[in-house]
Parts: sequence; C-alpha cells; structure tokens
Amino acid sequence: MQNHNIELLSPAGDFERLKLAVKFGADAVYVGGEQFGMRTNPSNFSADELKSAVELVHSENKKLYLTCNTLPRNNEIEALPDYLKYAAQIGVDALIIADMGVLALAKKYAPDVDIHMSTQVGIVNYASANALYDMGASRIVTARELSLNEIREIREKTNPNLEIETFIHGAMCMSFSGRCILSDYMVGRDANRGDCAQPCRWKYHLVEETRPGQYFPINQDDKGTYIFNSKDLCMIKYLSDLDRAGIDSFKIEGRAKSEYYTAIVTYAYRNALDEYFAAGRPDNFVPSQWILDEMEKMSHREYTTGFNFGPIDKGQVLDTGGYIRNWDVCALYKDYSNGKLTVSQRNRFYQGDVLEVVEPGKKPYQITVENLFNVNDNEYTDVANKATDVRLQCPDFERRYFQSEKKIIIINLNPFVNNTKGFVL
Repeated sequence: MQNHNIELLSPAGDFERLKLAVKFGADAVYVGGEQFGMRTNPSNFSADELKSAVELVHSENKKLYLTCNTLPRNNEIEALPDYLKYAAQIGVDALIIADMGVLALAKKYAPDVDIHMSTQVGIVNYASANALYDMGASRIVTARELSLNEIREIREKTNPNLEIETFIHGAMCMSFSGRCILSDYMVGRDANRGDCAQPCRWKYHLVEETRPGQYFPINQDDKGTYIFNSKDLCMIKYLSDLDRAGIDSFKIEGRAKSEYYTAIVTYAYRNALDEYFAAGRPDNFVPSQWILDEMEKMSHREYTTGFNFGPIDKGQVLDTGGYIRNWDVCALYKDYSNGKLTVSQRNRFYQGDVLEVVEPGKKPYQITVENLFNVNDNEYTDVANKATDVRLQCPDFERRYFQSEKKIIIINLNPFVNNTKGFVL
C-alpha cells in the first residue's frame, strides 16, 4: 500500500497565494471561482484569473482543481452549464463536487474533466465510495469524521483506480463533514453555499435564566467561557500512518487564510514528505525538528490529530481562546541589488533585529537588519513600521541565497523584543 504516489494539495485563495503554494512545493492546488465554491471571503478567481492560474500551474507541471462544492439552490442551477463548460475549456484538472445534480451536469458539460467528490458529501464507508466511482468520480475526499483505520478499509474495498484524498492540516468543522446550519441559523450566512461565519469559533458566555448578566464560572477567564473553540488539525508527525492508510492526496485546509500560512504550511509538509521519501517511507517517521518548529511559527490554534486515531480526545480548547501568535510575518521580498535587500514591510521590525528567511527548497536561515532605509526618501530609519518599502544592507544575500523569481519570507527571530511583528515574501 505504500508504493502509491502521494500528492501534496494546497489551498489558494487568490493568485498570489497560488503562486506561493506552487513555489513552496505543492503538487496541486485547489481554487475557487466567483461562484459555487465553499469560500466567499477569499478574493477567489475571476474567469480571466482562473485561465491564467491554469496556465501558470501547468507550466510548473502541477495540477489545478476547481471547487464546485456548494449545495446550489434552484436559482443557481442555470448558471452551472456555462461555468462547467468554461472550466473544461481552460483545462482545469478536476472539479470538486458535493451535489449529485452538479455531478450529473459536470458529466454532461465537462465530460473530460476529472470529478473529485468533496468532503461535503459525507463519505464514511466503502459502499458510498464505490457508488460514486460508478457514477464517474475519480477521487473521493473522505469525511472529516473518519479514522485512518476506516480510511484503510475503504481503500481495501474500493476500486484501486479510485483515488482517496484526506485533510491533513487546518481548521476543524464542528459539524458533519462541514454540513452545518449554525451559521445560517444565527446570522443568515449559509455555510453550505460558501458563506460560513464560523460561529463555532466565537467566544460564548453562559448565563443562568434567572440571573441575567451573571456569568457561570465554568472554565472561565477574563475573555469568557469557551464552549466550541475547536483545535486545528496537524498530521505532520504522522505521515507514515497516512501513507499506510492508502491515502493518495494529502490536503491542506485554508483557502481563506493568509499568504504566510499558505507558504509555510506547504513548505513544511513539502520538506517533511521529501525527508520521508528519501528515508524509504519508514514506519514511525518523524520530520526534522526545524520542520516541526516552522509549524509553530504561524498563527494557529492548539493542534490535534482530529479523528484519525479514533474519537477526539480534548479536541476543544476550553480554558483559553483565540490563536497562538508568538511569531509574525515581517515583510515581502521585492528586490536585491548592490548588496541591499528591498522588502515591503508588513509588520514592525527594528534596526539590529535578527530575522529568519524562508525560501523554497532551503532550510530557514538568519540575517541581521543593518543600515535600514526608507525607499521613498532614502533616509535612514531605526524601525520599519509604516507599511512601506524599506531597504537593508545585506551584502552576502545574493551570493549565498538569492535566486530570481523566488519569493522570500522573513519573520522576526526575536518576536518578544520590542513587541515586534513582521512579514516578508
């Protein structure tokens, strides 16, 4: 079972994040158009952008999958045939689908495009998987609720040509495979049509009926009582377990998340998988510590292995809230010439700070901020804090590390000094 290929599948909420996912090692990306995708908040892709995205991804010998995984209402169906025909015309590699009607339309109007059945379908057994394969699906995305043992059984009892895709990292939904009506009920935003307000991550207080305004002291801090507050899924330490379950595609959640998240999570899993393959895909494989360290530097909730090893044990954070943000992004790489590095500042950093540089295909390395100048007026400054372009002296940057057309991320190595934050690509 461990002889199959493994695909690293990354999210791309817009064109910039797509380029980062590709450069930082994704084998395939999934994106949403302006309709029928399960995320309305990201920029998503216009028709022209989608065509350009397919061209860029294919030029790198990667694949692009288009989300059509909402549950459309009657008034949305008429737009689907043209949308599907256009997707086929520009060469998307697969359509991600959750609705049986959309599946039938895709087979009619985009017959040569692969069909991937979304986690929204709620596939929890091999009978469903086989039925969907018989209907024309080339891949299923397993339900979030499945354990690896259950996925392994699906693999053993389905056609070997049916591919299996599973979420390995990202936010967890407190619903059945993402089918949730809580958002629609509370604020009129339909999660099943891409507009989830994520009320399962809001902060709640318990109030007794006869004592309004008095909060129950149940695992309560100064921010409230955390009732839902799910942890984030992270399976980077368990690649061999995922592999042994027969999973073909390792999927990262997060089309609505930041450029930094897209780059770093893809980067970490790419390097972990490369180490795993180089080691001969051994049992009980654990990535190098520097890779695990990178997973802690991005904004995230406490990590969990989800349902992969059975029922979740302590899958919620009930005594604190929000995200862990001990590290931040400093600036985006723009240019290097004459021994000076130009970056677009995103968060504050100071003269003398030690920064970490993350570049595709390399381990992170450090540089020190020296001779910091504002690009607009070329005046010396001791702090980059005005969301502008700054230039810093880095005479050995090009010789040691720089490669054209590669994005660079720099994050502060000492984030607690001066309360600095930062982002560089």
